[in-house]
Amino acid sequence: MPQLIASSCQTAIVGAGVTGVSVARFLAREGKAFTLHDTRADHPKRAEIEREFGASRVYFGPLDASALGKMEEVVVSPGLALSTPELQQARNAGARLVGDIELFTRYADAPFVAITGSNAKSTVTTLVGQMAEEAGLKVAVGGNLGPPALDLLSEEVELYVLELSSFQLETVSKLGAKVATILNLSADHMDRYPDMPAYHQAKLRVYFGAEQVVYNSQSVLTQPPMSVNAVPLTFGGRPEFHRFGVAEHEGEDWLYWQLQPLMPASEMKIKGRHNIDNALAALALGRAAGLPTDSMLHTLRRFTGLPHRCEWVAEKGGAAFYNDSKGTNVGAAIAAIEGLKPAEGKVVLIAGGDPKGADFKELRKPVERCVRTLVLIGTAADGMAHTLGDSTDIVRAATMEEAVNRAHESAQPGDVVLLSPACASFDMFENYQDRGNQFRRAVEKLA
Repeated sequence: MPQLIASSCQTAIVGAGVTGVSVARFLAREGKAFTLHDTRADHPKRAEIEREFGASRVYFGPLDASALGKMEEVVVSPGLALSTPELQQARNAGARLVGDIELFTRYADAPFVAITGSNAKSTVTTLVGQMAEEAGLKVAVGGNLGPPALDLLSEEVELYVLELSSFQLETVSKLGAKVATILNLSADHMDRYPDMPAYHQAKLRVYFGAEQVVYNSQSVLTQPPMSVNAVPLTFGGRPEFHRFGVAEHEGEDWLYWQLQPLMPASEMKIKGRHNIDNALAALALGRAAGLPTDSMLHTLRRFTGLPHRCEWVAEKGGAAFYNDSKGTNVGAAIAAIEGLKPAEGKVVLIAGGDPKGADFKELRKPVERCVRTLVLIGTAADGMAHTLGDSTDIVRAATMEEAVNRAHESAQPGDVVLLSPACASFDMFENYQDRGNQFRRAVEKLA
């Protein structure tokens, strides 16, 4: 293996995916010396990366722990676990392991809102960004959603809104957000974390150094640690002091701030009980960031939701078809099932895929209560059938088109046919977008 480290180089980047390349471009713009490493000798963009950054500082293949240990900092891409032996050896040798979000906090001049959680991060992040735009601010939205955080940096930006994953938060020492939140917490990425407490601890890092915190009043796991000295706002449940909630007013559900009714939930374009919670979270974050209430409510009235997130596709045979391909864990699937179940009908659920070490026991009650038929696909089908087999009728499908056809056969007028897999997509599809697009196309083919 060639000697990787030039004496002048103080930073190594590990991982040449979207985030790693973003870091490399940022350091290049700043005139910083760095090397870029990726374990994939057959990286699909190897030639392109070598042309951009120079073959002399780009290395593909097994990581060299000795070389990484000579670095002042190693910027680790979120897709690579910190428990990787070479990274642990580098840390033991004195290198600091950081991520792109740590770098972002050093260079960002404007305040930022930091949003994490197991589910609904993208919806709430997009909502808060649009609320800030409606208020006339120059806002930049990204992180785990859309552009990497370092690509957003600009002197013109007045507010950043960042979606952050647990993987990104692992490498943050003191985030220092103007406003920070954990929206919700349910088991996810159990193929990477040894247990739920380890996953929880990674999420809690979002609160470190925050000026103001927002948490879910219905989930004790979203509360900040006692050591975080920041003023809290809450959302969810009934309205109370310093809380955005929902209560009946004039014969229907209204969104409230404390005891003040704001708008009927029926005026929002996004539907479902879970989306009411998302709206309340966005309102709380926006208020904590200083956004005017009128701008936020106007945004809620026009926001139509995100692709692949409880997205209405069509009505066929009296049943409504919804694409929730981005529901890649059990908590997301439960929220979609309970949020979209019609008052008089049932849900026909298409689920399965790469389980990511998930335990499907929490699906039992919502499936028993809400689901007419469970159509299973992918690697997780056997495990889901074993866990949920006596909860409802189960059928199997080998392709998405077959799954949609079987679901259509099972659905009755007034039902909802829902793709909410509770699993990752990579066993059968390129990504969750590909899975959702195949669902749409299959629905469009139905008579």
